Amino acid sequence: MQIITLFNKILNVRTIFIIIFSIFLLNSCGIYKRSDVKDNPINDADKRAKNINEGRGFSLGGLGKKSGTFEFASSNSMWRATIETLDFVPLSSADYGGGIIISDWYSNEEDSLESYKITVVFLSNEIRADGLDVKIHKKKCSNNISCKVVEQTSSLNTEIKLAILKKAAKMKTDATRKKVEENGSYRVTPIKK
Repeated sequence: MQIITLFNKILNVRTIFIIIFSIFLLNSCGIYKRSDVKDNPINDADKRAKNINEGRGFSLGGLGKKSGTFEFASSNSMWRATIETLDFVPLSSADYGGGIIISDWYSNEEDSLESYKITVVFLSNEIRADGLDVKIHKKKCSNNISCKVVEQTSSLNTEIKLAILKKAAKMKTDATRKKVEENGSYRVTPIKK
């Protein structure tokens, strides 16, 4: 019986505290002030603009805003050139957001004990030699039981990289030429002195 009365007292104290706290919060909003229609806009967009100018409202601090520059994979000539250059190998993973393309293990011959995996890492969207890293891994198996994987550094890495860069540069040039043909010519605005 004592526990029930103690519980009721705690519940009553808690309820009274919540009511007082709520009254305090509501009172801090201010007393209702009558305003004239001339001072307050009727349109919702105007109301929002007025509230923002006066520092009222709710903001998430730029949480939904995008930062940086993002391009779609179809408009990035480096990405498209890499996909077209590596069309002879099956791709295991192609992650545009992460900037990496990984091929599956590939061999020219069906019964070969050697296979290759090509990994292309994009360091930049710009067409330049240091914006791309090509790695080739070689897997050599003995009797298809034990395999050894090593990163191979040879002229093939450079050849693939150069092929991608040349193709990307050509794609970029063709896209620019196409824009010029569609728009007529470049319009140069004179600089006023």
